[in-house]
Amino acid sequence: MDTAGDDSDKPVNAPSRNYVRDAKAMAATPADVKEYPNSYVFIVDMPGLKSGDIKVQVEEDNALLISGERKREEVKEGAKYIRMERRVGKFMRKFTLPENANTDAISAVCQDGVLTVTVEKLPPPEPKKPKTIEVKIA
Repeated sequence: MDTAGDDSDKPVNAPSRNYVRDAKAMAATPADVKEYPNSYVFIVDMPGLKSGDIKVQVEEDNALLISGERKREEVKEGAKYIRMERRVGKFMRKFTLPENANTDAISAVCQDGVLTVTVEKLPPPEPKKPKTIEVKIA
């Protein structure tokens, strides 16, 4: 019997390694969400990151995904860490956008280590006017 690929000791419902990593990244990425009359604004702290390190996407299921990675600085020769508290690694946040979010009108600006993603709202649908049907005499 070949047991090289046997995962019998692993629970059947165990989450995948990617799921666990993504869940940790989401839990460690705090965000504020504001609603204005014409838009939704998502604010996430991104200290020390360049725009190339941050990705803002809208997925098919109307979800806003903010992700990226903060890489560890290279240690110069002769230097060693005494304390390391700043978080490195993957970060991610996912928000389900409301139905009135205009996914074609999204802007993202990172200034002073703060990412601000603005999602414009669609204009409210105009109320339907009563339609008059002309009655013809046969």
